[in-house]
Amino acid sequence: MITWRRGTVSALGRFWRGAVELDVAVDDEVLRALAYPDLVGPPEVGDAVLLNVTALDLGLGTGGYALVVALPDRLPPDRTGPGHLVKARYTPVQTVVLGADEQDAATHALLAEDVPLPGTPIVVADLHSSLPAVVAGVLADRPQTRVAYVMTDGGALPLWFSRTVAALADVLVGTVTVGQAFGGDLETVTLHSGLLAAVRVLEAEVVVVAQGPGNLGTGTTWGFSGVAAGEAVNAAAAVGGRPVGALRMSEADARPRHRGVSHHSTTAYGRVALAAADVVLPASYEGDVDLPRHRVVRVSEDGLLDALRASPAELSTMGRGLDDDPLAFLAAAVAGRHAASLL
Repeated sequence: MITWRRGTVSALGRFWRGAVELDVAVDDEVLRALAYPDLVGPPEVGDAVLLNVTALDLGLGTGGYALVVALPDRLPPDRTGPGHLVKARYTPVQTVVLGADEQDAATHALLAEDVPLPGTPIVVADLHSSLPAVVAGVLADRPQTRVAYVMTDGGALPLWFSRTVAALADVLVGTVTVGQAFGGDLETVTLHSGLLAAVRVLEAEVVVVAQGPGNLGTGTTWGFSGVAAGEAVNAAAAVGGRPVGALRMSEADARPRHRGVSHHSTTAYGRVALAAADVVLPASYEGDVDLPRHRVVRVSEDGLLDALRASPAELSTMGRGLDDDPLAFLAAAVAGRHAASLL
């Protein structure tokens, strides 16, 4: 079920690629809302808006936003142009994009060839918050490396929700949204074709795969969206890439199952990933990880704290920053450093 509200735009706030914040007056309160102009049109002060406040009402991880469903009194023009790949399919906000792998795309021929990748390092991470840390680790030793981000659909579907991706625009060669996710520089039907597009179209030397913001977990063995990290390892190997597993780690998480090496990582890599990966541990970490199918690699963190502090994107995971939980970010950064070393 959806919890709906009607309101009026009272002010516009920050904006970044694909998204704009706004204040919406609803009855006797003002809600902070987020609109995606490519879906609903550009909002203006005074516009009537229809809001979905379901997650906000439940206190879930939507960044504190109500989400704009429509500007009913000022609808955007009808879509034009090529493309018939439907994302967020059969929902009221399904949108049509041009897929890099569909027949109408100029890139179709590049992706139609069933030729494996040349062992391209593909770093897989559970959390979206690992993305800027992995990128920092790649660029720390090899600053000119071409890095692309492939976003899966385990979290936010619109890539536009991510301020992290917007902040990394100058250091990424591009983004690909796969499955039901949308809003990337390139769109593809599957993760497999998304990995091929990142390398063959964006000419990435290293690819980072992670879900969008807003992962889902239930505290059960299998009920968390990060289980797809294991499937991403399989996809990376299937298309000829070299999978590199970034471990979810923490010294500060209040939940014992996520301290040290998280059970999300041991489940995804240890029980879901059937292909072998390089799983990377910080060299100074005193513990170990039991993943017999994989190659566990210890990589030095020397200099990576400085690289992380220089990241153009804010570092935050589960509300904790770099100083609160350095291991969480160093674990991702060493995976990036290892990927760069494979080039």
